[in-house]
Amino acid sequence: MIAISPLNTWASGLKSLEDFIKNVKTGQADFTQVVTSPAKEGQTPRIKTSSGQFEFSRPNRFKFTYVKPFAQTIVADGQTLWLHDPDLNQVTARQQSQVLGSTPAALIASAADVKALQADFTLTDAPDKGGLQWVLAMPKSKDGQLQAVRVGFRAVAGDTATLEALEIQDSFGQRSVLTFTGFRVNPALSAKAFEFTPPAGTDVLKQ
Repeated sequence: MIAISPLNTWASGLKSLEDFIKNVKTGQADFTQVVTSPAKEGQTPRIKTSSGQFEFSRPNRFKFTYVKPFAQTIVADGQTLWLHDPDLNQVTARQQSQVLGSTPAALIASAADVKALQADFTLTDAPDKGGLQWVLAMPKSKDGQLQAVRVGFRAVAGDTATLEALEIQDSFGQRSVLTFTGFRVNPALSAKAFEFTPPAGTDVLKQ
């Protein structure tokens, strides 16, 4: 008799996504991001690797703190999306409601429920790979730069699946893969963790 893993009897990528959005209201993890740009004629593809920390508080607050190789911070405080580049001494501020709906951040941190996501994405189960369950998200809008996103979850029997990976393909052929490690489910995070004040002397660009 062939033994069947209990995970395969209940879990799928879409079910894991639904449970994740429903049950994980806050989260923290370390991340590594590998960005591969398409090769130009006669050249090899350009690959850039960075790492840092990620945290979020559903439905509309999150922060990416890049540490290596260069410092950079992306913060969504509920009203404004801030991008701080210390090397350029520059902060870019955008109205959050206008830029987040069909972004990868909406899939993992911003959406209040799956129905909210389905307004902007077509969601389908993708084949299991690397021990993870995957969801394919295709943006309904054809005007943006985002072409497709795959979200990978690691199923845990009797518990909410944890976020493990995010694969992003844009319309320019660039591929970005974020791998999350040490994911903490529902840590206590205060609203102040997502506040951002541009440092004195920094150029602030509002878009």
